[in-house]
Amino acid sequence: MKSKIPKDHPRHDSLVRRERLAELGKKGLVHETGLIAHGRGEAFDYLLGEKTIPASDHAEKVAACYLLLAKNPVISLNGNVVALAPKECIELAELLPAKLEVNVFHRTQKRVEALVEEMKKAGAKEVLGAKADAKLSYISSERAKCSKEGIYSSDVVLVPLEDGDRTEALVKMGKRVSVIDLNPLSRTARTATVTVVDELTRALPNIKRWVEKLKGDDREDLKGMVSGWDNKRYLKEVRKYILTRNFE
Repeated sequence: MKSKIPKDHPRHDSLVRRERLAELGKKGLVHETGLIAHGRGEAFDYLLGEKTIPASDHAEKVAACYLLLAKNPVISLNGNVVALAPKECIELAELLPAKLEVNVFHRTQKRVEALVEEMKKAGAKEVLGAKADAKLSYISSERAKCSKEGIYSSDVVLVPLEDGDRTEALVKMGKRVSVIDLNPLSRTARTATVTVVDELTRALPNIKRWVEKLKGDDREDLKGMVSGWDNKRYLKEVRKYILTRNFE
């Protein structure tokens, strides 16, 4: 669908993202509650000034380090991620390399298969998730269903736009979990190994940029960067930024 929003509209990019979510919502790929989650995220982005703040750029660097150090990195995809950033996910996955896997809270086989197909239309060669041959521990929702060769056996998972229950479960299973979440107060943000408080379509290219810069670095240097990461301190820094920012 071609957008009718004028290119010079001050909210152009934001409105285009809303249109894309609505379009895939009508097709059943994006759940209606995903629209609510997107609106909540936009509100926090306004508070950040709709830009990547320095603290979050550092978080994106650390997230890149974890992905580079991983033996089996996986990028998890829900409906909103497939709608808003399919190519960004594919490019990052190919660069690392990492696996792509669809995992959704409101799961039906038809919806998962449609999301897999949407990713393939965007250029993905392989997308896991349709075959749920494993279950995560510590979680009773449909998000426990996953791929044995993907999320279940992963050591590092990048989870854009997450529900807190699965982040908590993945961490309990001993996995390193990087999340992209504009809400620094959420359970997702507070539970993750690394939280990137940034808008999805800014965060993924930023992580990719850091992967490109760091890919040839010594593993011990990468380990040093992740060992010095303090997620709680970072979230405090983000909250302080919001509280002290000049909104004039």
